[in-house]
Amino acid sequence: MMTRNVFTKWLWDSRRSLLGWTLAIVVAGCGYAAFWPTINDPQMQELLENYPAALMEAINYTNISTAAGYLNATVYGLVVAVLLLVFAVSTGARMIAGDEEAGWLDLVLAHPVSRGGVALQRFAAFAVSVLVIVSVFWVAMVAISGPAQLTSVPVAMLAGMHLHLAAFALLFGSITFCVGAATGRRALALGVGAGIGLLGYAMSGVIPQVEGLEWVRDYSPFAWLNGSEPLANGVHLGYVGLMLGLSLLLVTIGTLAFQRRDVAA
Repeated sequence: MMTRNVFTKWLWDSRRSLLGWTLAIVVAGCGYAAFWPTINDPQMQELLENYPAALMEAINYTNISTAAGYLNATVYGLVVAVLLLVFAVSTGARMIAGDEEAGWLDLVLAHPVSRGGVALQRFAAFAVSVLVIVSVFWVAMVAISGPAQLTSVPVAMLAGMHLHLAAFALLFGSITFCVGAATGRRALALGVGAGIGLLGYAMSGVIPQVEGLEWVRDYSPFAWLNGSEPLANGVHLGYVGLMLGLSLLLVTIGTLAFQRRDVAA
């Protein structure tokens, strides 16, 4: 199905992938969340207190004695963050560079649609996909909050955390979109996105353990995601605005570069 509406075509073609990623994130995230009653046990808490403080800080487990702290460290700071990052990086690299390397992009551009239209509509479809995943996951978390003894975390705070998640995914999607659109090289886009993700995670926990490098945490996308503890403190408008602003800038740069370069046949 090829129509002038690149947006709906991308969503239609990605429907199975979107369903798979949504189920994976919901199952993994809710699975970790359901483990909270086991962690919220005096013996388990005592055991965790005996772990080296530096190790706990390096893996961002310094405040898992509360439901909000546990979710922030494990569900939102690790498993779901990593899965969303992988989804965003792989999808962003596929939007332009993936189809270009596969030889499909020429067929798309042969239709009455501009290069800029293709790029922006595909990224918009990706953004909708992110919102679908994050929204479904939020509904699932609200549904299990009672059985998993997570009712101390208000629904509104969960919604705020999921806003941070969406901005985080859009940021990494825009990074690989920009590199892929500007160069036409999918492997390079994947490498840059994955590299920034790994470096960002290290900057949020491991690197700040070195004396004098504590400041690097403030420049990590993982710190922008949950460093302000949205589950306890609400939405950090500065961090969300920063991630969305950078996403907009990267999409603009990638789209302009794509419009000006030659497309590989």
